[in-house]
Amino acid sequence: MSSQGIAVGVVGLGAMGKGMAGSLRRSGYNVYVADVRKEAADTFVEDGGVACSSPAEVAEHCEILVSVVVNAAQTEEVLFGKNGAANAMKKGSVFVMCSTVDPNWSVGLEKRLNDMGILYLDSPISGGAAKAASGEMTIMSAGTPQAYAKVGGALDAMAAKVYRLGDSAGAGSKVKIINQLLAGVHIAAAAEAMALGLREGVDAASLYEVITNSAGNSWMFENRMAHVLAADYTPLSAVDIFVKDLGLVLDTARASKFPLPLSSTAHQMFMQASTAGFGREDDSAVIKIFPGIELPGKK
Repeated sequence: MSSQGIAVGVVGLGAMGKGMAGSLRRSGYNVYVADVRKEAADTFVEDGGVACSSPAEVAEHCEILVSVVVNAAQTEEVLFGKNGAANAMKKGSVFVMCSTVDPNWSVGLEKRLNDMGILYLDSPISGGAAKAASGEMTIMSAGTPQAYAKVGGALDAMAAKVYRLGDSAGAGSKVKIINQLLAGVHIAAAAEAMALGLREGVDAASLYEVITNSAGNSWMFENRMAHVLAADYTPLSAVDIFVKDLGLVLDTARASKFPLPLSSTAHQMFMQASTAGFGREDDSAVIKIFPGIELPGKK
């Protein structure tokens, strides 16, 4: 199905949403956007999109609405808050939810929207801002065949890999939080390893070079410890994201009394970093909880 002339709405123009909206526009969709920061929506107009003042206004123009906000509470606001999208969405429209949330909440949202005649895709995302901007991210989706049919090629326009994990909501969010389990533990382990090297007087750049060419490497070590070496804690993904996401992991496991010892420890590390004042810094700033080390300084 051609994308020409099809209207797609994107609510939330943060690091991921902005890139996703751009990918849709490049693929020929008419893209309507909204963000709580008016300047973010206005900037997208310069690239060929249409700025709207609220999620409700986006919904008036589009039968596909992609929500790229931080959590369930913000998603609730997008749908049911003042000037929310839900009451403005036409019956048969599809709401694509891209946040990391409790899987049970996502299941409940599908029912709430279906009762209003709105289709739903549980579609968390991964890959970071750069892959979102280039249309190469990953979407972990689940939903009814009708929802997939309605969304057409829009998912493929935003992502290099679109996984269809089930015919109802929940599976997408479950796979995403398992991904976040690994990501959070790997960042925490990478920080611990680098901190030990610094404590023992190993040259940080040399340690990074050796580990990234050895069996102990991970994608997170290679990516996040580069931020530490550069002393650049600009939040591409913040410490507080992993306070939230590992919290969701632990909540999900707790419901079935399933032990997650590594996740629990990593969560405590991110909590400690947040409490120490680093919550809004890049998640690599979890290394700052280790005592008695001198971190690399700005070059």
